[in-house]
Amino acid sequence: MQMSDYQTIRYERAGDIATLTLARPAKRNAQNPLMWQELQRLGADLLAEETLRCLMATGEGAAFSSGIDLVEGLAGLLADGPGQPDEAQTLTKGLAVAGTFSWIPELGCASVAAVRGHAYGAGLQLALACDFRILADNAKVGLLETRYGILPDMGATVRLPRIVGESRARELILLGEVIDATEALRIGLANRVVADSDLDAAAAEFAARVAAQPPLAVRGARRAIDAAWHSSPQDSLRVALDGQIRCLQSEDFREGCQAAADGRPPRWKGR
Repeated sequence: MQMSDYQTIRYERAGDIATLTLARPAKRNAQNPLMWQELQRLGADLLAEETLRCLMATGEGAAFSSGIDLVEGLAGLLADGPGQPDEAQTLTKGLAVAGTFSWIPELGCASVAAVRGHAYGAGLQLALACDFRILADNAKVGLLETRYGILPDMGATVRLPRIVGESRARELILLGEVIDATEALRIGLANRVVADSDLDAAAAEFAARVAAQPPLAVRGARRAIDAAWHSSPQDSLRVALDGQIRCLQSEDFREGCQAAADGRPPRWKGR
């Protein structure tokens, strides 16, 4: 996967960490149909990647993403020719767009969103699909869909209540509120808030910390956390137990024990 393979995003990898950059700075990284297609194509490739330890998502320029490109994005969803949009075709297109970010939580590694400027609508929904969110102190985030008579359908209705609680999520979703970085940190939407000038370094440092953790344990723990929201208590505990068994049978577990006995940092291999 080379940078030249994409027009609206960039994908770069350095060692165990990769960076996904939304690259439409003149449009404040507004998302259009081509960006959705490229994100989905990248996701299909990364789902099969077993050596990646952390994915960092960011935006080029002054904004993370201002949301959907209202000219290109909505027009693409509703373009069915003369007359009224065909309901079946619109639903099919809508389902495809709704799943644009669904691959991020399914990755074998954790992910970090580095957010500066605006993260509105679909932009915030992309950040919510990541495991962690580092915000610049100038960031403003919000789900503005209701202002246009629509609703967020790219994962926010599932993920935001899990992150900030249902009551606060209802305010943000139903009222279309915009909040600043301080409030995002207070309610748990942001994991860290740093000066804008420090954002790139802070996000890179956080990603490095994530990448340094035992890969099998991180993968199993992420799956167990997700299962706790979607399965019965018994089934979610089974997911955690299955993950633990894989860890106990791994080379990494033996390495962790030996490293502790030797008084040195462990060298994780992910197997």
